[in-house]
Amino acid sequence: MTNAEAVERLRAELGARIQGVDEFRGETTVRIELSAIEEAAKLLKKAGYRTLVDLTPIDHWGEEPRFEMIYHFFALDSGMFLRLKGRVGGEEPLVPSLSAVYGTANWQEREAFDMMGVRFSGHPDLRRILMWEEYPFFPLRKDFPLEGQASDAGGVAFSRPAPMDGGPFVTQPAEESGRREPRAHPADGLQEENL
Repeated sequence: MTNAEAVERLRAELGARIQGVDEFRGETTVRIELSAIEEAAKLLKKAGYRTLVDLTPIDHWGEEPRFEMIYHFFALDSGMFLRLKGRVGGEEPLVPSLSAVYGTANWQEREAFDMMGVRFSGHPDLRRILMWEEYPFFPLRKDFPLEGQASDAGGVAFSRPAPMDGGPFVTQPAEESGRREPRAHPADGLQEENL
């Protein structure tokens, strides 16, 4: 099955929940309402896209809806990749889990929850996978400071903010890097010249 045929099948089954299709450099991206992602994943699996290669959240800090979920599916027989994506808002975004459809979604969704705070309804074991369970922050959100945040972790982990003499980088940042980094600006909003 080609991507065009898969897209037509999704449109036929999901109707207005398909918000658009983008073609760019031979890649197909289907924009979808995330409430229909599980149904779409089942349709794609039946159509030969038997591998969920990756899922990842993107933080569009300063926009609403703030978060975007991206899913990459692969059909081994045809060698075709298909991308589905959709937006979700709120400080605790909730998206249907794909772990019942694709086993690989289990750990991928746990990582998305742990690092970005996206919750997955219907996930069988949604708990942190990299940070300790009581950690109160989501380190890959754009509003998380580069130097980290102090937490009350006791003896579990190093919990003081990291010194910024080089920060998390191997080399020393240039003088102007602080101006380019959006997280270094006050919380009153982004300045367009810094983007």
